[in-house]
Amino acid sequence: MNKHAVAVLGASGYSGSELLRYVAAHPALELVWATADTNAGKPVSELFGHLGDFGDVVLQPTDIDAVPEIEVAFLALPHGSAATHGRTLVGKGVKVVDLSADWRLRDAAAYPEWYGAPHPHPDELGTWAYGLTELNRDAVAAAEGVANPGCYPTAALLALQPLVADDVVAKDGIVVSAVSGVSGAGRKIDAAYLYTELEGSFGAYRVGKHQHTPEISQELGVDNLTFTAHLAPMTRGLLATCYGRAVASAEDIRSSLERAYKGEPFVTVLPSGKQPQTKHVSGTNRAIVALEVDARTNTAIVTCAIDNLGKGAAGQAVQNANLMLGLDETTGLTGLGIFP
Repeated sequence: MNKHAVAVLGASGYSGSELLRYVAAHPALELVWATADTNAGKPVSELFGHLGDFGDVVLQPTDIDAVPEIEVAFLALPHGSAATHGRTLVGKGVKVVDLSADWRLRDAAAYPEWYGAPHPHPDELGTWAYGLTELNRDAVAAAEGVANPGCYPTAALLALQPLVADDVVAKDGIVVSAVSGVSGAGRKIDAAYLYTELEGSFGAYRVGKHQHTPEISQELGVDNLTFTAHLAPMTRGLLATCYGRAVASAEDIRSSLERAYKGEPFVTVLPSGKQPQTKHVSGTNRAIVALEVDARTNTAIVTCAIDNLGKGAAGQAVQNANLMLGLDETTGLTGLGIFP
């Protein structure tokens, strides 16, 4: 199989290192460049001993002018710094998958409100494909630039979007309550993420103002979504529990969900009475969805489990890159999960 040259910008974070892991196992991708500003000059093996295939790769500063000839760039850079880098690379003919939030939202006014700063290229918002692969496959395959979804939006949208699109769940009053492992906060030193602060504890954060709220609302096409995120004392994994008012029979709601994901390689819909757990998807690009309809309250309750670093970040980025390169989208992503 021919190799496609790729680069990972921001390779020393958790999503970046997971990208390196996926690329290492990918039969059609070859890493030719990796950057990490705070760790520039260090070999990958010094930071990540589990990445034996890349032990001799030395991390470089994030200098766009120094990027060698590549076909795909994965951007695992902080929000706010990725937009211009991605735009520049696309202008050079490079296909880009951006894991930051810089190209996800279409409303320029949302960036100051939810991310604390204006977008550097507001007139170009909406020109990048939104990379939730199962729900936007054709646009991803044709795109030069793809905005990889956030981890919480991935789980919430996989759970809800088919039901909202088929009008079997009402658009008003949707509630998403989701829990993520600590790796979702990124690789940084902060007292809030110390073992002694997190072990044996559980809590909500950014209540009423979490930055993924407008992304979920935008892609569902709803205005009054309620989203609450929680941090659990586990390294990786994400579980979203989503509530919507049923406006069709339980059978029709289940048919909508099963029809949406029939034949999908990475999405499993469980039968009634079964529920996913984060351990079931750890280390994978899989999503497991389950549905129950509470007849007492006429509420559809949909749960979705993903690995926040897999389907919620790096795995989905590789799935999108596969499509952009004309490869089978499952290439390099068929590994089974890790248990326990």
